[in-house]
Amino acid sequence: MSQIHDEQESISAGGFSRRDFIKTAAVVGAGVLAVQAVGSPREANAAEEAKKAATGATAAATGKSALKLDQVLKVAREKMYPRCRVCPECDGVACSGEVPGMGGIDSGKAFRNNLTALAKYELNMRTFHEIKKPDTSLTLFGVKLSMPILSGVTGGVTYNMGLQGKVTEEEYMEGIIAGCIQAGTIGFAADGIGDPLSVYQTRLQTVAKYRGKAVAQIKPRTQAEIIERIRLIEQAGAPFFAIDIDSAGRASRALPGKTVEPKSLKQLREIAGSTKLPFIIKGVMTVEEAKQAVDVGAAGIVVSNHGGRVMDHTPGTAQVLAAIADKVKGDIVILADGGVRYGADVLKMLALGADAVLVGRPLVRGSVGGGPEGVALMLKKMQGELVVAMTLTGTADVKKVSRSILV
Repeated sequence: MSQIHDEQESISAGGFSRRDFIKTAAVVGAGVLAVQAVGSPREANAAEEAKKAATGATAAATGKSALKLDQVLKVAREKMYPRCRVCPECDGVACSGEVPGMGGIDSGKAFRNNLTALAKYELNMRTFHEIKKPDTSLTLFGVKLSMPILSGVTGGVTYNMGLQGKVTEEEYMEGIIAGCIQAGTIGFAADGIGDPLSVYQTRLQTVAKYRGKAVAQIKPRTQAEIIERIRLIEQAGAPFFAIDIDSAGRASRALPGKTVEPKSLKQLREIAGSTKLPFIIKGVMTVEEAKQAVDVGAAGIVVSNHGGRVMDHTPGTAQVLAAIADKVKGDIVILADGGVRYGADVLKMLALGADAVLVGRPLVRGSVGGGPEGVALMLKKMQGELVVAMTLTGTADVKKVSRSILV
């Protein structure tokens, strides 16, 4: 069984207007929920220690507190331009075709389709009810989360983000993972196509640092290379891991001697059987492959078109999510990504059948612009928006979201 925008932001070159800032601060304040203890006292202590370590890392990195969202975005824009313009609306228009970079591949339509597919859904407003404190918490593969929002699988600070000499992969990853922990959720350490094993081992040191509260992803390498990395993930104490099968589309970018490839059902079954850790297949976009993921023993899937970065003209994830959920909901954990920018977007994905969502580009901005504190700020803002959307649709619990809230 499964375990599981009032107004738009208005950002000028100088940051938010006072009105936007006050409004955002109010939303964030309303949405901050405490991280709940997990399982046994020992697990609870481990979770609290991880949170303390993440908070300490932020203090050391920033030397101050009360970072503001406009500051985070301003720094991110300064560091990432021109690879990312940190547009007021991250919609894939300005960066179309910029791969490597932060855009969608070729025409960029697959990236934009993610936004368009989500925007086609509206929310029914309902206020005649008794739901005053919606529950945004859930448990995913034994990990108690404060919200159904995880980090996306993102990396490549030099070739994608243009941050050479500004932010290292290790600093970026610390921002993602520690920031997620501060917000009460979990983040991914990424595997890069050209990364040697030694680089991957270095990244897993951050996963091990926050043992049990951080996870990792593996590129669809050769079977031997995948299983070798699974053993490292096990040692690092990650509660689950993912393989982004959709990265097979990056084969042309693999370095000499490096392999990324599609996987047969036999190979997927071999991977699932090689470990006791829950195995998530990222890059599922059809009902057929969702059912096959159940058959091969995967514990979860991510409905994803890789942010529109591997194949042009794919549908948006929200366009295919409901049909997939109708067939495999309850048999496998369903995660989804693609165009999630606000808490209302999260609620739409849950109503379409996802158990939780992954958020990529907004958290990239958070980590680059503010480290762990910037990531936590982004997540808590989205959580606050989610609470408002739940309250105004009569949704009590993120684990029980009705599709009837969608227009």
